[in-house]
Parts: sequence; C-alpha cells; structure tokens
Amino acid sequence: MVSTLRDVALAAGVSPATASRALSHPELVAPARRAAVEQAAHALGYRPNRAARELSSGRTGHLCLVVPDVANPFFASLVKGVQARARELGYGVFVADADDDPRLEAELVAQLGAQADGTILASPRMSDDAVAHLSADRPFVLVNRRHEAHASVVVDNTDGMRQAVRHLHALGHRRIGYVGGPAGSWSDARRRDGLEVAAHGLHRLDVVDLGHFPSSRGGGTAAADVVVASGVTAVLAHNDLVALALMDRLRSRGVRIPEEISVVGHDDTVAVLGSPRLTTIAVPLARLGRAAVDRLLDDEPGPDTPLPVELVVRASTAPAPAGGTADAYDDELELEGHRA
Repeated sequence: MVSTLRDVALAAGVSPATASRALSHPELVAPARRAAVEQAAHALGYRPNRAARELSSGRTGHLCLVVPDVANPFFASLVKGVQARARELGYGVFVADADDDPRLEAELVAQLGAQADGTILASPRMSDDAVAHLSADRPFVLVNRRHEAHASVVVDNTDGMRQAVRHLHALGHRRIGYVGGPAGSWSDARRRDGLEVAAHGLHRLDVVDLGHFPSSRGGGTAAADVVVASGVTAVLAHNDLVALALMDRLRSRGVRIPEEISVVGHDDTVAVLGSPRLTTIAVPLARLGRAAVDRLLDDEPGPDTPLPVELVVRASTAPAPAGGTADAYDDELELEGHRA
C-alpha cells in the first residue's frame, strides 16, 4: 500500500499540517516532533505527492469549503489557495456555493461537513448567533470572519484602510468617501473601524460614510450618484468590483478619473481590468486559503494573527483637484473662521 502524508501524521501523533512542515520546513518544527515525523516517514516508506488512500481511523480524506458566491473573484482565488494546500496534504476538497443565502450556508455546513474531516466557512452571511450554533464536532475554521466560538483566519482590514487613507491624504485629498459593502458584512464593519483609526491624527481630514451597497458591480453603479452629490475628491470602495462599476458610471456622467475623483478598490482581484488601472488594497487570497487549511488541520494552532495586506498604487489615484486640495480646504476653513 502507498503511504500518504496523513499516514505519517497519524503514526507520528501530529496533524497533517505539522507533518508537512516537518518534512518541507523542518526548522519551523520542534526537534522532538520533527524527529517523530521523520521516523514515521522512513518506517512507512512515505514519498511526497503519492496517491492518497483512506485512513483506517475513519477519516474521509476530504475537506469541505463553503463560500457565498464562487463566481466572485475573491472567492474563486480563495478556493484555489485552499485546494492547492489541501492537495499538498493529501486531501480532496468539496466546494459548495451558498448563493449568498445564510440558511443555505448552515445546511451545507451540516450536510457536507458530516462527510468531511473538517470544514472551512468563508465570509459567512449568517448572524453571530447562527455562527455560534454551527456544529464543531469536527475541525471548523472561519475565513474573513471572527467569532469567539470558532477558530478563524482573517486579514488586517485596519491596516489596509490606514494605508489607503494615508496615500490619499498625502495626495492632498481632505474629503474622502467610503462606499461600504452590505450592512451585515463583517469585513465592512472592520473596514469602517479601520477608517476611524486611519483618520485619527491626520490634518483636517473629513471621511464621509456614503452608505451600504451590494458587493457587486450593481453596488458600484448605485453608489455613483451618491459619490458625486457628496462632493468628495476621493473614494474608497468595498471591493474591486464595486470600484470598477463606480468608475464606469462616473465616466458616463462626465467625471474624469483620477483628475476629478480618485478611486481605491479592495482585494486586487480584477483591478487591472479597468481603465485607468485601479489602485487597490491587495489581499493575499491564495495565502489566506492555505492558512485556513493549516489552521483547520493543525493540532496546535497558533494565535489568530491577521494576514498583512498591501496598498498597490496604480493610475486611478492622483493629487486632489484644484478646489479640493489641502490648501484650498485650509483656506475655506480660515474663511469660515473669519465669518464666524
């Protein structure tokens, strides 16, 4: 019989993720555990990338991944990361699309999760109470959502907003709008928190909440008129899809980008498909998926440390236009002071 990484992990008394690290990055594993894995691999004649077989322990050899919308580029990239890491560890992956339906999410977790060795639930749309009641009989991990009842993997939304706001502030923008995601979105709430942190201490910065919108192209189209009416010179969008649709609608109204309004997206999924190319907060989606698998299977998971994000500056942001610059804003405030 051909041995798999899961066989080695079982024999060594560690998780598949720990066994993988011991063989591929031994410096990251404690000496005693590393020795146990190496001895088990030698005894079983393990060779990487061999075909997997079912374990006598009753494990299925499969993981379950539930996403809100597999057609969304964010989740498509996440799926690839999960599948790549699972394949390295000898697992297959059931991928289920919940169609943005909170009730269907719970059904899929219950039905498919029972047939898998662990479940990854990405960006769940369900309430905190519903998440709390999800079964944890088998390993379970949330992605892009924190909850005290379950392990999770998230990105640093606060730092992403800080990078974007400071970039726009440095370009002279003093009135910046935020086109938010759905009202129940956990990541949207974290980004709003991040905006408050980012704006703190910056000279005479006005951050305008432009409301909640669907996290789709339709959301960006709907937000465009609100953006124009708000008088902002720069906009942060909930994701790249919203940002690209927003730019299309603004251009149809005769607004020049970035000469009159700068636009920043989020995720770096389709940012290079628009014109001008979109400045965005890049999320390491493949790494996020891989980290979710490791956290799911690790027998000693580390702290829930947010994965870093990075602002990627492209052509959709530029210095604030005349009349919206820092100097003009300061002059306006000074004039209002004299009037008072």
